[in-house]
Amino acid sequence: MSEKKGILERLDAGEVIIGDGGMTYCLEKRGYVKAGEWTPECTVEHPEAVRQLHREFLRAGADVIQAFTFSMQDEPIEIDGKVMSWDDVNDAACKLANEVAKEGQHALSSGSLCETGQLFRSGKVPKEVIQEKFRKQVNVFLKNDVDLLIAEYISHVGEAELMIEVMKASGKPTAVTMAISRHGDRHGISPSECAVRLARAGADIIGVNCRFDPKESLETMQVMQDALKKEGIRMHFMVQPVGYWTPDADAQGFCGLPECPLALEPRALTRWDCHKFARKAYDMGIRYIGGCCGFEPYHIRALAEELAQERGRLPEGSAKHDLAAYSNHAEPHMSLRNNRAYWENLVPCTGRPDSKPFSQTVGSWKSVS
Repeated sequence: MSEKKGILERLDAGEVIIGDGGMTYCLEKRGYVKAGEWTPECTVEHPEAVRQLHREFLRAGADVIQAFTFSMQDEPIEIDGKVMSWDDVNDAACKLANEVAKEGQHALSSGSLCETGQLFRSGKVPKEVIQEKFRKQVNVFLKNDVDLLIAEYISHVGEAELMIEVMKASGKPTAVTMAISRHGDRHGISPSECAVRLARAGADIIGVNCRFDPKESLETMQVMQDALKKEGIRMHFMVQPVGYWTPDADAQGFCGLPECPLALEPRALTRWDCHKFARKAYDMGIRYIGGCCGFEPYHIRALAEELAQERGRLPEGSAKHDLAAYSNHAEPHMSLRNNRAYWENLVPCTGRPDSKPFSQTVGSWKSVS
């Protein structure tokens, strides 16, 4: 069996790369991650759950299996009465991602870095201290020889630049996706400036992920693309939005919505929304297309199915996804739904009595910026 082509070799050739989905939210729904803390200790506690979800994304068509190393906390965690180091958690995550990626003919593995939160935002912590945190995690990725590095969910372009410096020193392909809208990062720096700064810092792939829905994310991507075109900078692009509609979100994205994180289901994308998202992203010249929080394996399958002709293959999971099967349905009205046009033109309801177009809360709840 020939060696797999690397991510940059494939993107340089114009191939479509399908990313995976939102490990954190998927595993929280399955009972393996604690909402609010969002820490990935289940790589050690329940590796079988992480392995199975990786396999579901692989079967759905994912070309990149991201190690489950994303965390919203920086403090040591306790597992079965023992303090577990983050190095151990990240090492376990890399081994699981590598194991599953090797099961796929086309799949690559990646390490995932996330922002330091208050450390960077305080403005009081030296650059060297922040970068050492990134360097420790990158060292675990290098030890496990993942195929690429992804910095994701970055709110400040300044911190992204610090991450790129560390990531590039590893010699691995480097992707950076910011959790921003068309209004810019949390310091008000525009997507245009963010894109140019990320490119000039040396990132190989740039884009946006999380916080916002496909529509908002693609609008932001367009601004970034236009800025780089104006500067004459060629770049590979990736986009991985949340799997929820967020038209009423503020700068915090879905995190600022009243339903987040435990009542987001009425906002969930349908698989047909994902078909349309994949096509729009592709037509914009984006070649790395995936999902973040809320993207389940069937959403990823929809991306892969939409771009099957361009990729030259259907995902393995499509074997059980055939609209023609509706022709044999026992109910006559159901047999008429055996065509794609029916589903693509459907405007689904929320299914909730007295549903409002945007969420409403009662009592004393209010958003805290």
